Amino acid sequence: MEPRLAPPIGQWQQLCAVLDGPLPEIAVRFSRFLAPTDAHEALIIFTRECTGRPRKVAGTPDIVERATIDELDQIKNTVGVGEVSELDAVLGGASRPIRAVRDASDTLLVLVPKRSRSGTGTSKELLAAWFAIVAVSIRQQVAQASPDYLAESRAASSERARTIAQLTEAHEDTLASVLGTLRSRDLDDRTARSTAAETASSALITLRAVGDTDRKLATEAVTTAFRRLQAELEPALRHLAADVDYVGPSVDGSPLPGEIAHGARAIVRAAAVAVAAQPGLARVRIEWDSSGDDLVVDIRDQGPGELDGELLARQLAGRLQALNGELEVESIPGWGTRVSARIPLAASAARPDEDRLSALNPREVEVLGHLALGRRNKAIAAALGVSESTVKFHVTAILQKLKVSNRGEAGLLAASAGIVAE
Repeated sequence: MEPRLAPPIGQWQQLCAVLDGPLPEIAVRFSRFLAPTDAHEALIIFTRECTGRPRKVAGTPDIVERATIDELDQIKNTVGVGEVSELDAVLGGASRPIRAVRDASDTLLVLVPKRSRSGTGTSKELLAAWFAIVAVSIRQQVAQASPDYLAESRAASSERARTIAQLTEAHEDTLASVLGTLRSRDLDDRTARSTAAETASSALITLRAVGDTDRKLATEAVTTAFRRLQAELEPALRHLAADVDYVGPSVDGSPLPGEIAHGARAIVRAAAVAVAAQPGLARVRIEWDSSGDDLVVDIRDQGPGELDGELLARQLAGRLQALNGELEVESIPGWGTRVSARIPLAASAARPDEDRLSALNPREVEVLGHLALGRRNKAIAAALGVSESTVKFHVTAILQKLKVSNRGEAGLLAASAGIVAE
């Protein structure tokens, strides 16, 4: 057997470019990466980690825009964890030959090969390895819950919920009208009316189920979200000599929007790690509960009370801004520290500034944070370890996306949104 050759270095460099960019567009970048070896009509990445946009898509609109969550779930259930399968499946309302990869993280990749393409393309092992790296990148970006991800996710969730509500209302009115007509005693042909009535009733039930499925996909129960938080924190706080108490919600209240759950966990992780960095802690108490229209997080310790509250507030400003949240830090020397956050569960009306900021990618947000401090290109380049020409490129893109005419206006917009470099 001939030894399998490793991919050339250039391919790994190209894969790095797939990972470096806005999360919503990762499917487009991955599609371009695979195109030379795996010519395809459509590519879909399906992950329940991304509540705002669980489908990352690229390719033929007739396929990617019609592909449903139910179809992708069916495909995922057909493919074993860690497997690469070639099969026929319903996607976008039609049966098609596909190539599917189900990563160990339960993230799904679906490729619809071009019919004219001969050969098998990339080996199963290599395709699985490449997709595993992409899936890890997606999970890391979601776990970090950066301000741009949270803003984009919340906007997507709100838009999807609004669209589904409008469609549901329109179809309910139509089907109810059909049912009313069919149930009229003035019509003949009882059998035909009965069959039509059953069909319309079934369609109405299915339509309502769409909203239920979407809500399950886009939300987390309060208790489930807290259990995930605890599972994420325990390894990070295991080294502490102090006792760590986790106080979960008293009741499983209203479900949390997914971006709220992700963002709140990121905020709590950062705050808990900052609290744990203080010497001489005796005890840490982490509480998570929903109170009315808000998610309330409370972290208290018995320790020296030396936490730098202003530094923590600056670190969390972007995430809190994206979620319209509030943070209070109280640190009393010799007594201890309390960090509390309150995050509204309902999205407030979007402001134009927030919409523009959500269009920036992570690197542009970093550069914008330096503009907020009035720094010039040379200083920003030194801080980020890049060339001045690269910084100039990012600044130009920032001005265009924020629709401002100069660096000063961009800096003021960043400062008002809490985006300031450390």
